Amino acid sequence: MKALRKRSTPIALTGLLLASGAGQAGTVDATYSITLAGLTIGRASLSGVVENGSYSINVSAALTGLVGAVTNGSGSGTARGGLGSALPLSNGFAVTATNGSAKRTIQIGASSGNVRGVTIEPPLELPMEGRIPLRDQHKQGVLDPISALVMPVRNGNPLDKANCERRLPVFDGTQRFDVVLTFAGIRNVQAEDGYVGPVLVCTARYVPVAGHRPDRRAVKFMTENRNIDTWLAPVNGGRALMPYRISVRTMVGTSVIEARRFQSSTQ
Repeated sequence: MKALRKRSTPIALTGLLLASGAGQAGTVDATYSITLAGLTIGRASLSGVVENGSYSINVSAALTGLVGAVTNGSGSGTARGGLGSALPLSNGFAVTATNGSAKRTIQIGASSGNVRGVTIEPPLELPMEGRIPLRDQHKQGVLDPISALVMPVRNGNPLDKANCERRLPVFDGTQRFDVVLTFAGIRNVQAEDGYVGPVLVCTARYVPVAGHRPDRRAVKFMTENRNIDTWLAPVNGGRALMPYRISVRTMVGTSVIEARRFQSSTQ
């Protein structure tokens, strides 16, 4: 997996839920297909729970078919934290990715969105020439890559376009970047198992802040990329949104992660 040699890519593609008031517990259980240029190349899953103002999320992804046979790529991650009024407050994140012959783990220790420490095993050897310095201020008030997809509902309406109009400050252990969302519309979806109904469609932009090399081809491509969107479905009684579908144009074709099973409940 190329990302293991250069830097760990966030297992980004899933997020969770929000509860209002102590004593309520919400759960989400979803599976996703992963396609590239129209060909199915993998699957992903998410499970999580929120209770008494805190959340925990577990995600995993694996390449399948011919791609999986060649690369044996897979990964898993966890995140936990508390729930703020506008964004989740990360209290920790860990992700492990492997290509069958090499494995790397990134752990971020955090308290209320403020990073306390980062451990990467084995350490990454990143060339520093031309890299935008990553400073302490870039690790304050941030989200980890999994918690970044928790979308607390604004104005009490999960389909209000204000829920798209937000800027997510993300730190993945090596880079600090923003994901800027913009309202694009509303669609109706029907999962093979679970959710049937409307989703909020948001376009997204990648805005690098620090830890990156501006001259890299991949960074330039993603910065200029205007073909990224996410469809957000209501969870936990409509108190939050999480991705039902994410589409990203890459340098080798469009990658789509879309729910096949999407179930949520509130107890």
